[in-house]
Amino acid sequence: MTVAIVSDRSIETPPRAPSPTQGFGTLAVHAGAPHDPVTGAVIEPISLSTTFEQTGAGRPIGAYEYSRSSNPNRENFQAAVAALEHAKHALAFSSGSAATATILQSLAPGSHVISVSDVYGGTHRYFTQVAQAHGVRVTFTPQIEVDITEHMREDTRLIWIESPSNPTLRLVDIRAVATAAHARGVKVVVDNTFLSPYIQNPLDHGADVVVHSVTKYINGHSDVVMGVAAFNSDELHSRLSFLQNACGAVPSAFDSWLAHRGVKTLHLRVRESSRNALAVAKALEASPHVIAVNYPGLDSHPHRKIALKQHRDGMGGGMLSFRVKGGRAAAERFCQSTKIYTLAESLGGIESLVEVPSAMTHAGIPRDQREAVGVYDDLVRISSGIEEADDLVRDVQQALEEAVGKSDGNGVNWNFTK
Repeated sequence: MTVAIVSDRSIETPPRAPSPTQGFGTLAVHAGAPHDPVTGAVIEPISLSTTFEQTGAGRPIGAYEYSRSSNPNRENFQAAVAALEHAKHALAFSSGSAATATILQSLAPGSHVISVSDVYGGTHRYFTQVAQAHGVRVTFTPQIEVDITEHMREDTRLIWIESPSNPTLRLVDIRAVATAAHARGVKVVVDNTFLSPYIQNPLDHGADVVVHSVTKYINGHSDVVMGVAAFNSDELHSRLSFLQNACGAVPSAFDSWLAHRGVKTLHLRVRESSRNALAVAKALEASPHVIAVNYPGLDSHPHRKIALKQHRDGMGGGMLSFRVKGGRAAAERFCQSTKIYTLAESLGGIESLVEVPSAMTHAGIPRDQREAVGVYDDLVRISSGIEEADDLVRDVQQALEEAVGKSDGNGVNWNFTK
């Protein structure tokens, strides 16, 4: 079954969930977290059963029949994310990529999508190699607010935004894009993975759907692979929940329980990682070994005004990237020289990570396309964890000295004793 995410071309105002009456931290701890009615346990039990008893044919005892279709832990987690994203509905998936795939699969064959150019490598892979298989075509643009109407076609059904983008940390004015899209009856999806619901709520700025790789900040402990989509439309909930069940790319009860555990400290972790990222970004900006720093928390960021408008307290989040002098060789040496940062893919965990996107997360994107949006071979991406800021700054500084300070500036390292 293929269902269309947009049924007509009429102008519409996206429905909105009721405004939350409690602060973020209170919702993070308590939303979707009822105490167990049998034991009084304040933390929900893990419901590992795959099936549930029925008193008669088609008459289950409670709300559950089969765990692929629904599970108590998954539903509680979905309720928590919906509350934090100011959404009426949320649906969890087995990965962020599965959430992306389900949304794209909901489009009718022949649909056209407009996407920002610098997206996560897995999203780019799906758009360019998988979506076409079921007749969905994607146009990429580096300046979506400027040229969205230029790329609009009669068959355009969806706009895909990352803000900040991965890995160049560009920001998009969500309200401006949503206004232009809704004037043509087109839906807007925002990947909010880099900021989490604590820093940004895209639905409040006019987006129709917000998606996350739960693997990252929402879970926050590098031990779950999972995704989620949140939205307010009842019609969209009917379409996407059908596909969630039919395709079966759902998270386990245990993963849902772990992710819900992560949600409870989301605000604390993201605040700390954002503070750490700002300290490191300032140190990098002051270093003679660095060409440029991409971090929306810096006043030098070209989209700082958007951050002040869309982000909680103008926070920049825990992600940043920078170009290091000495090319790819220096970028790799930097990542191998850190003592606290771990050279690894992924992001958003309690530990700090570092990577070279051109060789890792974005290696599947052709070089000319990567460089057109600023993903050069000398670009390093940092995910700031919750360690002490002073320790992270010192680690970055010593790694830069090791990677660049001991070379001749052309990528040749003359330290033969190391």
